[in-house]
Amino acid sequence: MTLWLSAGIIFTLLAVAVILFKWGTVRCVGVTPVRTFTFIAILFTSGLDVGLIMFPLTEFAGYADIKASPEYAFANPLAIEFGYWGFLIWGFYFLTCFYFCVIEPKVKFFEIPWVKLVNNIVIIGTCAFTAFLLLSNLPWYLPSLGDGESIIPSFYLIVFAAIAFAVYSSTDIKYVRFLSIATTWLFIALIGFMWTGAFLGDDTQVSTFTDNLALIGSYFGNINEFVLPLNDYHEFYLFWWFAWSIMIGQFTSRFVGGLKTYQVLGAMLIFPSIPIAIWFSVLYQYHEAGLSTAGIKNIAMAFVGVVFVINSLDSLIRLYTDNLNLTVKRLGKFNYIALNVVVLSLLTLLFKLNFLQIQWVGALVIGLFFACAGFIGYSKLKTVNNIDSSPKDNKIDYTKIETVS
Repeated sequence: MTLWLSAGIIFTLLAVAVILFKWGTVRCVGVTPVRTFTFIAILFTSGLDVGLIMFPLTEFAGYADIKASPEYAFANPLAIEFGYWGFLIWGFYFLTCFYFCVIEPKVKFFEIPWVKLVNNIVIIGTCAFTAFLLLSNLPWYLPSLGDGESIIPSFYLIVFAAIAFAVYSSTDIKYVRFLSIATTWLFIALIGFMWTGAFLGDDTQVSTFTDNLALIGSYFGNINEFVLPLNDYHEFYLFWWFAWSIMIGQFTSRFVGGLKTYQVLGAMLIFPSIPIAIWFSVLYQYHEAGLSTAGIKNIAMAFVGVVFVINSLDSLIRLYTDNLNLTVKRLGKFNYIALNVVVLSLLTLLFKLNFLQIQWVGALVIGLFFACAGFIGYSKLKTVNNIDSSPKDNKIDYTKIETVS
């Protein structure tokens, strides 16, 4: 699996370089373009899930224990955490976003029946994994509802409600803009709230915070270390990013609003990384200073984590239901909601039973990458070489999202 993953990463980075060289100044326009801030909000909230909120405080100590994990000795725990979530790996999303916006309309690889089947298996499986992550982390963040370790009926109810809400919001695309922008501001508010708890009352609060931010510089000084898997845990993360990449590319490609290719790459690498860096720097202070997050802070993080899950599920549900023609128009709203809630709830339980692994999903995505490249090389090379723009039918009309159902 490690060799397969490494091959996928190298292929991805080479493909990004080729895209920049050949199509770097092409204007990317999706079928439902939105303004740049909205596009970034959709990218950020759809491209991340509950792990961003809930994982760091449980992971810093492990990254700091270089006796148990000497492979982490090259950087500090904050830089390691950022490396698992920020900057370079957003290039995965760029590759798929550009492909689905500019190349796929000409190639139509994902309209091949077996490819469509595998693609939808990936999307549905990752939907369920997202809900499973929320379920498995709730005991740590809401110990007041249980014993801090066991998953109790209340946690199942929270996850079920998140799934149901996401399914409902996926019934109309107009909800995506409101949900994404609202979640972005909610996350910013959470950062401010947690920052107050970490630094308020500290005479050196500004310098302490900036010192934490400066620690992330170690990531950029050692960025080469993060390209290939450091260990099994990093491998898990990278497979997870691959699992997400193909569907986030499909979803976000719809909303690109006229940015040039190099600008899309810059937007994807830089803008999501800024709030991630700030958020992790705040959480790192809780870890380093031994500050408690019990009570309202844990509740706030859990709440925002649930909202992130709703965003992610909304985009993924919309994708696979469109692909499989299981739309509201065809099934009716009640049947659409009932079908998706039942399927995702059952699959979430399969992840809990360890019947499914996100690594398998990521490996499938890498296989799709290679198959697509082979398909293009064998039968569509001339077509791809002649591409010089987004599809001509895609016009920059920021009001279109209001009229698409």
